[in-house]
Amino acid sequence: MAATAATPPGDEPVISLRDVGIRFARNRRRKRSVRDLLVRGRLGMDANGEFWPFRHVDFDIHAGESIGVVGRNGQGKSTLLSLIAGVLLPDEGTVTVRAGVAPLIALTGGFQSELTARENIWLVSGLHGMTNAQIAEAFDEIVEFSELGEFLDTPFKHFSSGMKVRLAFAVVSRLDEPILLVDEVLAVGDKRFRTKCLGRIEELLSGGTTLFLVSHSEGNLRRYCERGLYLESGELRADGPIEEVLERYARDQGTWVEGDDIDAEQAQELADLNLDDGF
Repeated sequence: MAATAATPPGDEPVISLRDVGIRFARNRRRKRSVRDLLVRGRLGMDANGEFWPFRHVDFDIHAGESIGVVGRNGQGKSTLLSLIAGVLLPDEGTVTVRAGVAPLIALTGGFQSELTARENIWLVSGLHGMTNAQIAEAFDEIVEFSELGEFLDTPFKHFSSGMKVRLAFAVVSRLDEPILLVDEVLAVGDKRFRTKCLGRIEELLSGGTTLFLVSHSEGNLRRYCERGLYLESGELRADGPIEEVLERYARDQGTWVEGDDIDAEQAQELADLNLDDGF
């Protein structure tokens, strides 16, 4: 499989990565954030303690593409989304994003623990460029989707993980940004709400939203993504159609089973797993 997917001629990508690498300290996370650069300056790092989740990563994403990111835990999938969101900065190469991003990549990302749910809706929406009039118009829909109407004046820090996800997804999916980043945070939600979120994602995709989805659910990856990126051992090992990327990943992990080798009972078990698993 080619290392990089073909790009449509004359179509400027909304996301471009060129020779991107990022490093951490093994004993303590010491990544440069925007705040570090502005307030503390560039931090030194012990060369013996460096860890690079990935290096020399190149790809382009065009408007309306749906991308599934796969790989073992610790291979840099969430780090990749954080780079696209602008939460982290690369140590090598460049990350160019030419459209607004709605990130759902951390339970508390952008939400302030001391503020109430009501205050956080206004804060996060405003930080993403929505006007007061737009927030007021969307407010009731956000609250209805989250199903947290009776907790609007409860501080965010008192929310359970599931409640935080409900509020975060309700807000982020209503930002009307052209790019949506979804990490595996929805795994903490209940099955009924996950189904509700998946329906919202389908609506966004039908409207032309560009999707980046990190998930261990092959069912969701196949359902929502046309293209896959596979991170392994510090490199972008595969970039291509999602079915091919999932097969490459499964073969590398020794879990690939040829279709002819699966009997009816095993096929039903796999189908049940795909129905029940979440992000």
